[in-house]
Amino acid sequence: MRKGFLTFAAVGLLATGSMAACGDNSGGSDQAGGSSDKKPKIGVILPDSKSSARWEGADRKFLEEAFKAANVDYDIQNAQGDKTQFQTIADQMITNGVTALMIVNLDSGTGKAVLDKAKSQGVATIDYDRLTLGGSAQYYVSFDNEAVGKLQGEGLSKCLTDKGAKNPVVAYLNGSPTDNNATLFKNGYDSVLKPKFDSKDYTKGPDQAVPDWDNTQAATIFEQMLTQTKGKIDGVLAANDGLGNAAISVLKKNKLNGKVPVTGQDATVQGLQNILSGDQCMTVYKAIKEEAKAASDLAIAVAKGEKKDTGQTVKDPEGGRDVAAVLLTPKAIYKENVKDVVADGFVTKEELCTGNYAKLCADAGIS
Repeated sequence: MRKGFLTFAAVGLLATGSMAACGDNSGGSDQAGGSSDKKPKIGVILPDSKSSARWEGADRKFLEEAFKAANVDYDIQNAQGDKTQFQTIADQMITNGVTALMIVNLDSGTGKAVLDKAKSQGVATIDYDRLTLGGSAQYYVSFDNEAVGKLQGEGLSKCLTDKGAKNPVVAYLNGSPTDNNATLFKNGYDSVLKPKFDSKDYTKGPDQAVPDWDNTQAATIFEQMLTQTKGKIDGVLAANDGLGNAAISVLKKNKLNGKVPVTGQDATVQGLQNILSGDQCMTVYKAIKEEAKAASDLAIAVAKGEKKDTGQTVKDPEGGRDVAAVLLTPKAIYKENVKDVVADGFVTKEELCTGNYAKLCADAGIS
């Protein structure tokens, strides 16, 4: 992976010697780590495989590689969007002796119940990618999610300007209302776009959340938006590539694809192909390998009963507490720098540049 593409905001995590023993000699445990006399074992619960290709295509792979390299026992499971299954998996992992549990919650209520139970059993806990509001996770590893949203807002504004749009109507396809990240993304893009609505440079169009990040529902919602506005939508702030592609599928049916800028997030193969073809104006690249590396390093340490100083905290607005955090820096991707995502090793030329996309890749300097 190319050096220096992303940087840790929390440099303390990387500091040599930042770990300190946490468990006592009697094998007891405290709030910052698992029992020191138990064999380290890490449990990871991923949320689903429908909302984004990243969970199974990237996160699982990178986490497994890190745990295998460290020679620690681990168990990675996917709840497939089922809250009951999520809790069942957590119970099984705790019963089977995990000393650290890392979760991507489906919602904060389910996540909190799981984290609280793990904590009561002396299991170290990490929120991965999504903060559990009101929860008890000792650590949080993610990207600066308001920065993600800001890049999306700036990206849509740039694309509208490039198209010479005058007083454009902008529609929002927001992420799931149960995902705190979706709230942070919206805070970010609102910070860019709301002043334009207030100044009447832009017109605020339909604004709707998509339950569970469901792409099928997103297409239905966007079709309704287009009907509601009688086809007058000039830009779409879609919170990730899946939602963006759902909007693009509707725009294609109405022969509006390529004319209406659409944003995204996650730099999926599909999203990048949409950018190369001109149907999507930008995405936000989050180097999952770096996020997984930060999270796995942390999980391995706390599974052994150690503490780690991340050098940074985030505020849980519901719980009112500061959570030790590692936040990474996202990057905006347009047609001219799609090649950066390939150079970084996140997607391969072979999977991106298939069929009709081969020439588009060559035109974009992807070699």
